[in-house]
Amino acid sequence: MSHVTKAWAWLLALSAASTGLAASGVTGAALALPVLILSGLKAHVILRDYLRLAEAPGWLRGFDLGLTLLILAFAGLALVA
Repeated sequence: MSHVTKAWAWLLALSAASTGLAASGVTGAALALPVLILSGLKAHVILRDYLRLAEAPGWLRGFDLGLTLLILAFAGLALVA
């Protein structure tokens, strides 16, 4: 199985998990926080494997940091709402 195929499989699994959470009937922060985490993982897979930032680890760390800060900001908003 190629590297891109494995990334695609991960994206399918993470999307299925997000869909399962949304269909579970959970609402509010109990839904928002896990979905934010799953979306961050999906973004990381896309950055690492499809945009090939694994070949530039400094850039990948920078994008991961920015992504993490954004997800934490959204998580804070979800908890306050």
